[in-house]
Amino acid sequence: MAAGDTLNILGISCFYHDSAACLVRDGDIVGAAQEERFTRKKHDSSFPSGAIAYCLREGGITSGALDLVVFYEKPLVKFERILETHIARAPVGLASFLTAMPLWITQKLWIPDLIRKNLDDYDGKIIYPEHHESHAASAFFPSPFREAAFLTLDAVGEWTTSSYGVGSGNRIEILAEQRFPHSLGMLYSAFTYYTGFRVNSGEYKVMGLAPYGEPKYARMILDHLVDLKEDGSFRLNMDYFGYRAGLRMTNRKFEKLFGGAARKPESEITQREMDLAKSIQVVTEEIMMRTVRHVHEETGRKYLCLAGGVALNCVANGRILREGPFEDIWIQPAAGDAGGALGAALFAWYQYLDNERHLGAEKDFQKGSYLGPGYSEDEIRTFLRDNGLVHRELEPEEVAPAVADLIVSGKVVGWFSGRMEFGPRALGARSILGDARSSHMQRTMNLKIKYRESFRPFAPTVLAERAGDYFEIDRESPYMLLVAQVHPDKCRTIDNGEKKLSGLDRLRVVRSEVPAITHVDSSARLQTVSRRDNPEYHRVIRMVEERSGCPVIINTSFNVRGEPIVCAPIDAYKCFMRTEMDFLALGRFLLDKKEQPRFHDEIDWREEYDLD
Repeated sequence: MAAGDTLNILGISCFYHDSAACLVRDGDIVGAAQEERFTRKKHDSSFPSGAIAYCLREGGITSGALDLVVFYEKPLVKFERILETHIARAPVGLASFLTAMPLWITQKLWIPDLIRKNLDDYDGKIIYPEHHESHAASAFFPSPFREAAFLTLDAVGEWTTSSYGVGSGNRIEILAEQRFPHSLGMLYSAFTYYTGFRVNSGEYKVMGLAPYGEPKYARMILDHLVDLKEDGSFRLNMDYFGYRAGLRMTNRKFEKLFGGAARKPESEITQREMDLAKSIQVVTEEIMMRTVRHVHEETGRKYLCLAGGVALNCVANGRILREGPFEDIWIQPAAGDAGGALGAALFAWYQYLDNERHLGAEKDFQKGSYLGPGYSEDEIRTFLRDNGLVHRELEPEEVAPAVADLIVSGKVVGWFSGRMEFGPRALGARSILGDARSSHMQRTMNLKIKYRESFRPFAPTVLAERAGDYFEIDRESPYMLLVAQVHPDKCRTIDNGEKKLSGLDRLRVVRSEVPAITHVDSSARLQTVSRRDNPEYHRVIRMVEERSGCPVIINTSFNVRGEPIVCAPIDAYKCFMRTEMDFLALGRFLLDKKEQPRFHDEIDWREEYDLD
């Protein structure tokens, strides 16, 4: 390339879960999005045609202008692992082998052909970093640190299930790894399956259920399932698991150990599931804490970067920050496989092409993770007018006070503003907002807005400058990846009768001044928002504080259970009309549910969206 030319790199991840694409131009993240947001199929694993089309559109280019395409892992090495695993276990696992093979033979082994077929004008090079290299790159390169240790933890890539190493300048180096089948991600997913939730989807439910239980099975897990070493490495006793060459995560020996069959999905949640959730959470935290201490000892670095699906365990992340030996940590917001697309593209720019990495004044290079599509006023106005939807068009300065008035009066508001978030968390671009002071809002929003289990907690967004007044945290948490305790000054004393409650009855207890976001252990998975990252969202919360004295609101993702977070105005409107939300703010257009024309839903969305 000639000096001064720009260089466009497309990163792609797909075929396991949460397919995604990312466009990096001269080291700058131009756009990134998951395929699910375009197909409306949650955790969509298919080739990310929609996400690629968006990235190219955001960059104002066609595929012919791409200089390099990067796939986030090595498909042939992954296929080798699957073959070796099944051959070693034959004839056990024949059914799962036969189930997996058609997709490998028709698609997964032909990634180069598939990429060129979907990128008509591209005839350039395709490179393939390792899966955990992509995770490590996604953790370190967007971070604010010049050098740091990194730790990647997930189910499995090619063979690796976790790795650690060092990032410095424009290089990452993996120093050690753990290999399949010994996997923390797989262990946690086994308990996700056993407690009746969907693997690769419901792990966060297990984390949310854990505070209702006691760790009565933790010793049993460590005695029978996990041989855990002081450095955090471990071996799983595979006699209890079925995932190595089967269609089930656990087996009959696992069921015998824990006293019965797996809970059937959608059946009643009992104290046993709560105790199992607490137990695996405690064991996971112990493994992660030991690992983090070892990584610090081995690398001698001050800072730690995290990625991989296990890095979405914000309870463990909070402990690492509070109790770990590192001065600070940074977690990739799209820590799972979606973030592999971003990591792959950055790996190519820095390590493969050897471009210099410049640190600036920014807190990081993730741009608040607002990397998805945005929609102009004209586009939203045209959508509303073409569909005959009743709305008020506000002046820009009127939006925040109007929405704040609604929140303070107890209304639930769908909030659609700016560019969509990249990653699983809604961060104030595609969010549902409510009053954190309300003692009934948590139950109302779970059952009437999200149509999901009543035990699930809601996350708060708090003004960054006021976070320390409401939560025991001394730094920003912009990506909703840390759990902290609600500040004791904001908590109320629990009486003896309330202390005796157990299980889901504990939901009735008002624990703080912000009960709607206070979990049963008085914790919260918080997002801090600064004026720098999202000025309009920050302004809404500041207006709420002016009206109520409280700088905290409920922020939950703009979707119903089983649906991906909304992407386009039509997605937002459908979700608004299918639920008992009161108002919808689409940019500077405000819609009142009572004023809308009769909604003719062309699908039974509860049948279309599989429960997660």
